[in-house]
Amino acid sequence: MRIAQRAQRVEPFYVMELAKAASAMAAAAGPDDRPMIYLNIGEPDFTAPPLVRSAAKRAIQDGLSQYTPATGLPALREAISGWYASRFGLQIAPERIVVTAGASAALQLACLALIDAGDEVLMPDPSYPCNRQFVQAAEGRAVLIPSGPEQRFQLSAAQVEAAWGPATRGVLLASPSNPTGTSIARDELERITRLVRSRGGITLVDEIYLGLSYEEAYGHSALGLPDGLGDEVISINSFSKYFNMTGWRLGWLVLPPALVPAVERLAQNLFICASTIAQHAALACFAPDSLAEYERRRSEFKARRDFFIPALNRLGLNVPVQPDGAFYAWADVSNLCERWGIPPQTSRPDQGGSWSLAFELMQRCQLATTPGRDFGLADPGRYLRFSTANSMAQLQEAVARLEQAL
Repeated sequence: MRIAQRAQRVEPFYVMELAKAASAMAAAAGPDDRPMIYLNIGEPDFTAPPLVRSAAKRAIQDGLSQYTPATGLPALREAISGWYASRFGLQIAPERIVVTAGASAALQLACLALIDAGDEVLMPDPSYPCNRQFVQAAEGRAVLIPSGPEQRFQLSAAQVEAAWGPATRGVLLASPSNPTGTSIARDELERITRLVRSRGGITLVDEIYLGLSYEEAYGHSALGLPDGLGDEVISINSFSKYFNMTGWRLGWLVLPPALVPAVERLAQNLFICASTIAQHAALACFAPDSLAEYERRRSEFKARRDFFIPALNRLGLNVPVQPDGAFYAWADVSNLCERWGIPPQTSRPDQGGSWSLAFELMQRCQLATTPGRDFGLADPGRYLRFSTANSMAQLQEAVARLEQAL
């Protein structure tokens, strides 16, 4: 059977090989062996709070399961608009909000609406691997620009200007970012957006971790940029991370008004609508009791960060930039690789560097992590991603195991 070139160009998720190995090792463990600790998964250990689960049950009992408009339930678009007003002080018209089948569908719709064959989209290296695949699926090309700790692993306006070429369509940013948990400074984001506007380009900002910001300096949406810049940003968001609804597959876009009809037509044809049950449940996310619970959980995520990052630094697994959001630690493990005799990563993704170290940690510590290979090409063997989405007890045990191994 002939497989389309489009599908063949999509790179594998290399980390899944490690995840399978961790699962196999855990399954083979004896009753006296230590259980595997999974710090490789970017999924909150919290699930949807009680009011959300109850709302889903009521929707099912009341038969509220028919198609919604392709743009989403009007009441949910209103609720999201109200959240921007109460949380960020932004007046976002509900008509600009399109509810989607997760942030993945949001990114797909945005890329299909804006990117033509041969268009180039500038992205930082490292960045979430699926984002560049959405660009590629729209027949565009993701241009990865090495972005180191000196710039918080994010693009700068100077880099965007230097990399801009005849085929450049715009930029795709993430703030806070996976895998680093770092955000773009507000003034730098403004400079990037002004530059992109001056070139007639587009600025897409993945803000799915925005609710999980911990520092006042960074917890601002790109939609609030001055001089009308925020009105031109395409913002991608999700109910998965801050709202703890990962498997419900629900997200949204905030679009310039002129783009809404095109995205609506695409959504009608590709998805019809997002899950109706999930949409009715998500209305309960914005109830006062639910919002209070989300803020309590955000404080807990911050406490985990505040414990785990200093512990890694103390152990020589240096986190060069303090994450200001999300639940990740992007650690430089080159010293540990050298100490344990692990050679630098080769041209093969499954040899040396943080890839081999990840397997060593599974063997020595029963600790599953994520090597840097999936997140870019700029020295990926130097970095390892830890997820702090696990409980404090699990994080404390992980640190104790690392101390013992070291």
